[in-house]
Amino acid sequence: MTKAKYYIGVDGGGTGTRLKIQDSSGVLIAMGKGSASALSLGIDKSWQAIVEILNECIKDIRLNECYLGAGISGMNNSSWKKEFLLANPGFLKVVAKADGYTTLLGAHNDKPGIIIALGTGSIGMSKDLSGKIHSVSGWGYPAGDEASGSWLGIQSVRYTEKVLDGRVKASLLSNLIKENCGKSSNEFLKWLGLATQTDYASLAPLVFSVHNDDLFAKELIAKALIDIEEMILTLDKTNLLPVVMCGKLGEQFLPYLPEHISRRCISGIGSSVDGALMLIKDKGGDEK
Repeated sequence: MTKAKYYIGVDGGGTGTRLKIQDSSGVLIAMGKGSASALSLGIDKSWQAIVEILNECIKDIRLNECYLGAGISGMNNSSWKKEFLLANPGFLKVVAKADGYTTLLGAHNDKPGIIIALGTGSIGMSKDLSGKIHSVSGWGYPAGDEASGSWLGIQSVRYTEKVLDGRVKASLLSNLIKENCGKSSNEFLKWLGLATQTDYASLAPLVFSVHNDDLFAKELIAKALIDIEEMILTLDKTNLLPVVMCGKLGEQFLPYLPEHISRRCISGIGSSVDGALMLIKDKGGDEK
């Protein structure tokens, strides 16, 4: 196998993509971020986002000199993963895993622990004391991903639909949703027809902005906290493993976690991008 000039770690989600580039000695060369690359948005779009960010970091970079470790949302779907690898635009070597795995790897530096990753989607993963990996949630938009940004957005939109029908009373949250998605039924339907998981996730901050004064927003946060607690209890029956709440949304939930969980929460050692770099470097490009 030809030695790589660059090692690239990628974290790709439904809202954005981040990457780091290191040389063969492990020295950080560049960092970049750009558009979403979740596989649910399309394999071609995923690769396009990655390559565009790379070219912004290093102009005319030669892909055949690069090893790529990719932690991307949707990579746990074996069909999508196969398509992604087959569509490799020219990288010397690609190792791809779901972003939950690379987040777990980076957050605990490959040591035992739990991550609850909340962004556009959601997933919980753990590595137990015996080294076994466990996973919950991560079923994807629109059926799964409870407590995620897209989930909060969908629930808020459903409530606002009832407001537009006259079935329930308007609230601070429904007013904000209408401001963003359409004040009339026709405008709202137009937004719904074009909305992606990223669009729904963009509404999540509105829930937090009014949850102290809006009953439905408060109920949504409470339901999400129940789901988060359920994930953690399922991942670790011993109640001993350290927990890292990952992603901007994960950090937003931190102050509201029950005490028996919050006391176990720690700051992550590294990020999903760091986990992706560990994936391509430590495993020598070989997939499990």
